Amino acid sequence: MPSTYKSKIEKNRISPPKFLKRSAASVLLIHMLCLSVVPANLAGAAADTTQTQTKTESKAAAPAAAKAIPTVESLNLAVKSAVLLEPTTGEVILSLNADTALPPASMTKMMTEYIVAEQVKQGKMSWDDIVTVGKNAAAQVGSRVFLAEGDQHSVKDLYIAMAIGSANDATVALAETVAPTEQEFVKLMNSEAKRMGMKTAHFANSTGLDIADMPADSRPSDGKETVMSAMDAAILAKYIVTDHPDFNEFTTLQSYQFREGAGGRIENLDWMLEANASVPNFKAYAYEGLDGLKTGHTNAAGNNFTGTAVRDGMRLISVVMGTDVNNQGSRFVETRKVLDYGFNNFEIKEMVAANKAIEGEEPVAVSKGKEESVSYETAGALSFVVPKGADASGLKVQTSVESGLEAPVAKGDKVGTATYTYQAAGMAEPQTKTVDLVASADVEKAGWFKQLLRAIGGFFSDLFEGIKNLF
Repeated sequence: MPSTYKSKIEKNRISPPKFLKRSAASVLLIHMLCLSVVPANLAGAAADTTQTQTKTESKAAAPAAAKAIPTVESLNLAVKSAVLLEPTTGEVILSLNADTALPPASMTKMMTEYIVAEQVKQGKMSWDDIVTVGKNAAAQVGSRVFLAEGDQHSVKDLYIAMAIGSANDATVALAETVAPTEQEFVKLMNSEAKRMGMKTAHFANSTGLDIADMPADSRPSDGKETVMSAMDAAILAKYIVTDHPDFNEFTTLQSYQFREGAGGRIENLDWMLEANASVPNFKAYAYEGLDGLKTGHTNAAGNNFTGTAVRDGMRLISVVMGTDVNNQGSRFVETRKVLDYGFNNFEIKEMVAANKAIEGEEPVAVSKGKEESVSYETAGALSFVVPKGADASGLKVQTSVESGLEAPVAKGDKVGTATYTYQAAGMAEPQTKTVDLVASADVEKAGWFKQLLRAIGGFFSDLFEGIKNLF
């Protein structure tokens, strides 16, 4: 086999004893001198079996950061659990008891919101469809817009009442529009939770009410209460902002005229909306870039809030659970700490460019081609959540490249993968992303005569190398 086609793995094989090389060379020489016959399979000698070669490149320097990242403990969060997530990468920036299942209260409605929005997106209902309120919806307690059985409202009106006013009756009316009963809708909620990868979530109803507060004839038979971890709430919010980026057309409404009259106006329970900066009662809570998402409160849950905000092109999702049960503003105070931690210390940065060659990597051998090898590059760019001011000095790469390519090869053909790992300061887990490696140029198939000459040349090269070892 020509040395140019040897993979890195082959180069590391243990060399045979010299007397074996001499014997092999002698046999080949006898064949050449006595028989004057070139082996019939010479042309295929250069063909290599497909192998994978792996290399890890790790630079010793730690990621550079403009300033030290504060610890989560230094935030003094007055919560039972909290999490901060960047939705485009899925990276968790802050985590405090994030996998502990807790009562989510009305943050449960995020799943109802998601399912209804999906129904509209898929054309199974429209925002203008008219919903007739049923008995179960009209019997709801807690936050509500006082729907009566037989009332009729549009899907859009009920959705807004649910999203900004956390209306339990509006929520159940929508659930019973999607499914025959609320409990049938709950089965859909739990199925979606599994699909999304929510590990602790269990839904007992569409609203987040304690089972004891539900109408007796609509309670689940298993008696299992609704629970959800902060991480699950963040995952659910990620699906909302990703699959339905128009969510904030509803969640940013400061108020909404649900029905005629002074008592028919709904006020948004999210005090942190950026627009509230000019509202005397809420300006202390207003947060730049915040456009959602869902509050929650029961005596069992305390005050919860799933918030999301955008600054400098980066969206973050925060969840705080179990803040002071007697202070509605506490959830917003703690959310500010969490979001500030993310926006003040981290950014999304392109760390690997598209069409980037892998430093130190040799071209891939190509058999039967006009060229004997082809270079390769990344098929696309990769971005990571990094401390502000950080560079790529801590980036590690592991490549897996095919060493048995056969011409023709087209520019852009996949030849392997590169997996990059980045351990950001202040984050517990490393970030890992994989990108395809593709050929940088075309390699046309060589004619049979060129292949024959190349094979013969390779044969004699190996032959004379063996003869040299005889002396």
